[in-house]
Amino acid sequence: MTPEERDELCFLPATEIVAAVAGRRLSPVELVDAVLDRMAEINPLIGAFCTPAPERARARAALLADSLVRGGTPGPLAGVPLGVKDLIATAGLLTTFGSPAYRDHVPDQDDIVVERGTAAGAVVLGKTNTTEFGYSPAGHNPLFPPSRNPWRTDLTPGGSSAGSAAAVAAGLGPVALGSDGGCSLRVPAAFCELVGFKPSMGRVPVWPSCRDEGLPGASGWESIEHLGVLTRTVADTALMLSVLAGPDPRDRHSIPCQDVEWTAAARRGTAEGCAGLRIAYSPDLGYLPVDPAVRAVAEEAVAVFRGLGCTVEEVDPGWSDPAEAFQAVITAETDLTGMRRLVDQHGSTMSPHLVAWMTRDWTARELTDANIARKALTNRMAALMSAYDLLITPTAAVPPFPVGVHGPEHIAGRAVGDTAWIGFNYPASLTGAPAMSVPAGRTPDDLPVGLQLIGRHLADGTVLRAAAAYESVRPWAHRRPRLSPDGIGSTPVAAH
Repeated sequence: MTPEERDELCFLPATEIVAAVAGRRLSPVELVDAVLDRMAEINPLIGAFCTPAPERARARAALLADSLVRGGTPGPLAGVPLGVKDLIATAGLLTTFGSPAYRDHVPDQDDIVVERGTAAGAVVLGKTNTTEFGYSPAGHNPLFPPSRNPWRTDLTPGGSSAGSAAAVAAGLGPVALGSDGGCSLRVPAAFCELVGFKPSMGRVPVWPSCRDEGLPGASGWESIEHLGVLTRTVADTALMLSVLAGPDPRDRHSIPCQDVEWTAAARRGTAEGCAGLRIAYSPDLGYLPVDPAVRAVAEEAVAVFRGLGCTVEEVDPGWSDPAEAFQAVITAETDLTGMRRLVDQHGSTMSPHLVAWMTRDWTARELTDANIARKALTNRMAALMSAYDLLITPTAAVPPFPVGVHGPEHIAGRAVGDTAWIGFNYPASLTGAPAMSVPAGRTPDDLPVGLQLIGRHLADGTVLRAAAAYESVRPWAHRRPRLSPDGIGSTPVAAH
């Protein structure tokens, strides 16, 4: 197999992989070998996988291939290579949460999403890099080399699902599991020109991730954590959700999903299927500074929806910035006693911003005020969405920025805190609304920009349908980063 032939396999969408494996036109062993070969070449450049598991992946692929030879029925994810974020439990496979405090932690059970994915025929390639406990939207932690953006390796892929995004963008598997409590699927999708979907709260069950009271740091964010996927196509996202979604008694927040036909929603997302949607567009939510290049790209992308027959109105949603409330909600759901114990033991090697956060003297009033602010936001969001099918915004207020920092100090000439650039993501996180980032286009400096589609409460199908319609007239999956072992930086190129 030539390198070009290998890379064609590595960039196959999951939907095509499943069809080829089921039709006995592609062996899971051949596919996994191709991806692992590319991983050995590319991963040192981008730090996508912090814990590769090649032997485990090859053994799993061989079992699947043998089953098919014996007449076994291929599963809905037959042979699909899968990256798993290092915040998500994998039985028998190192899961560090990006923290020196858990550098040797090996779970004895899979998270539900891993359990469901492998039962459907997916092949786990290893663990993808994350920020420490997910408490940062950038792409670095104190335990492993930083993840880098395959389109420009001097820039961050965003976080906290940093490695998952870098892996998928670089052709190290068509899909990867991630989590999103504040922005952690959507922002990496925006920075790496991918699809990142945070389904409605409870659609995808979460357990034991952020539910195990015995794991301080990994046990927080219970009422806002969502699990989802990063992919290169909307159809691949729908395929993954058709397997991962659905209730489980171990997650008290999980909900039924019979109201969403995941793959059918994506199939109906033709240009005609989007006509008639009522869309609210907000370029800044009324309070966020936004890079002018990002705003220009987002507005051009929003115009596409007008061309698809949607009614688009620019709005000021009318709520105040919930950033402080968001941080306090997280804190209220954190095991501060356990985290402060970890800081006492490992603080010198942990992320400084995390140590400062965990040792701050939070007051009861701050935490209870945050709950009231969250209720107010939820009510205002519901009132807005009663008149619209979607709320569309930029995904991030800035393009990708250099590796190693948490965020820019200035946006559009305004001095800001280092998390101000993720402010578009908080409303859907705090309300549990379904939200997806899709590629919007490129800045004049050729950096990716994402467009966020937020749906009504539980209207996951509408988000998928609109995203697929947009993709049908503004495709992006044919673009690939050019990565070379002999240099830093990459350039987008069209697929062969």
